[in-house]
Amino acid sequence: MSGVDAGVPGAGAPRAGVSGAGAPRAGGAGRPGAASDGLVVRDMRVTYPGRPPVEAVRGVSLEVARGETVALLGASGCGKSSLLGAIVGVVEPSAGSVSWDSADLTRVPVHRRSFGLVFQDGQLFPHLTVARNVAFGLEMARIARDERRARVAELLSLVGLEGLGDRDVAELSGGQRQRVALARSLAPRPRLLALDEPLSSLDAELRGRLAVEVREILRATGTTGIVVTHDPAEAEVMADRVLRMRDGVLAD
Repeated sequence: MSGVDAGVPGAGAPRAGVSGAGAPRAGGAGRPGAASDGLVVRDMRVTYPGRPPVEAVRGVSLEVARGETVALLGASGCGKSSLLGAIVGVVEPSAGSVSWDSADLTRVPVHRRSFGLVFQDGQLFPHLTVARNVAFGLEMARIARDERRARVAELLSLVGLEGLGDRDVAELSGGQRQRVALARSLAPRPRLLALDEPLSSLDAELRGRLAVEVREILRATGTTGIVVTHDPAEAEVMADRVLRMRDGVLAD
């Protein structure tokens, strides 16, 4: 679950899935005939210092249309999280570009990209209630109190946590905490939501159920999404298209 998720310390419409929905299209970094609106990544490279340096992402190009959800699928160490970090702005690329609606964001600070980010563990503030966690980014943006309250209530209802706003996050289950993280990331109305292995810490049954819920929430809000996962079934449920990564590049 204003720039990167303002609730992170330190810092739409999927058509595929289950229950009769069409299967996601595998491969294809771009969408043939698609408009330029949305996310465009060109020749992205991420290199980490070392002896020798490690090139985690090696010249990746892809496009994600407005309202589309794309999954980056691959094994640990294939570069998918590094690519996601470079898109959102928490990882500095060594080469390449990121743009949204033809506006170059490559050197734009992370908090000004209007992208949200949900981590594997949610990274909630343990000393804040559910409602205060969800409202954190809105408070930082100096949104009026009444508007904050209305937005928090709307999102808690959307993620199935209505009536739990005063609960301490420590009292929540793992699935509920991830719902709070998702609501917090959606609160500032990001134009793109990046989800980095958002369900991998949960048990298999809960992962399957939440994968469907996240898909439906992205659909309901019209939010463009990128999901990083190592689980093929999860990718198929959550995304319109699945892009497979291997050794820092998109596999054919």
